Amino acid sequence: MNSETNLPAPATSTDLETRIRRKLLGQGFMHLIGADLTVITPGRVEAELTIASQHLQQHGFTHGGLIATLADLVAGFAAVTLVPEGVGVVTSDLKISYLHPGVGQRLRAIGWVLKPGRRLHFCEAEVWCDELMIAKASATMAVIEPQ
Repeated sequence: MNSETNLPAPATSTDLETRIRRKLLGQGFMHLIGADLTVITPGRVEAELTIASQHLQQHGFTHGGLIATLADLVAGFAAVTLVPEGVGVVTSDLKISYLHPGVGQRLRAIGWVLKPGRRLHFCEAEVWCDELMIAKASATMAVIEPQ
């Protein structure tokens, strides 16, 4: 048991990664945009995406909706790493600040849980384009228990 959240901790990092990758099978939108989770650890997830023409807006910058999607994805899956099997999370609130245009080859998003809870997990995320942080986000994830 995790004394802060009263939730059981995953047995091993291999078990955790297997469980998260199984949940990813249902993430059609993530696969549609071409993102892939590259790091999965308790309370922290990273994703990467190679920028292609379909990811750009009319000025040639990475579309803000894609950047927000990546921030939401990594914050949400960071929260998922801290809930037991069979329990899910959904985004309750997402606030994003765009710091620079996304111009480059690759996006990398990093999400982590600031404070886990029984009902809400408070998370943050950063989105990087090559070596430049282009967005910072905060998110609240609501824990959804099976009915």
